[in-house]
Amino acid sequence: MTTPTPPQPTDITLHAASRVLEIAYDDGQTFRLPFEFLRVYSPSAEVRGHGPGQETLQVGQRDVTITRLDPVGYYAVQPVFSDGHASGIFSWTYLYELGREQERLWAEYLAQLDAAGASRDPADPRNAAHAPATGPGCGSH
Repeated sequence: MTTPTPPQPTDITLHAASRVLEIAYDDGQTFRLPFEFLRVYSPSAEVRGHGPGQETLQVGQRDVTITRLDPVGYYAVQPVFSDGHASGIFSWTYLYELGREQERLWAEYLAQLDAAGASRDPADPRNAAHAPATGPGCGSH
């Protein structure tokens, strides 16, 4: 039995003004992924942790932009966000999954913010309680 080939991108466009990454796939799907959505669902260890339950809620990301989008081999891109976050490598498959699950994932994120008493707005003082700890990090990235 052969494993089906995952969809591959045919076009990727950064729309700076609307802060959206548009990605078209060879199966006809096209997704418009807001920069904020990509930032809060970054696959980096900084965001996702190193295992279940270690995720860090991303707050105050409403105005984040992507300042650069670097290719990673033939399988991914690595965005550099305006807040300095640059360690997430987004595979074509992960971007496809984000596109397919965007509505559900966004609703989950908004519910998590609400439950934590946090906000998407960078200047909201409620976000101070969710600021990442400063220091050397986990040492693996």
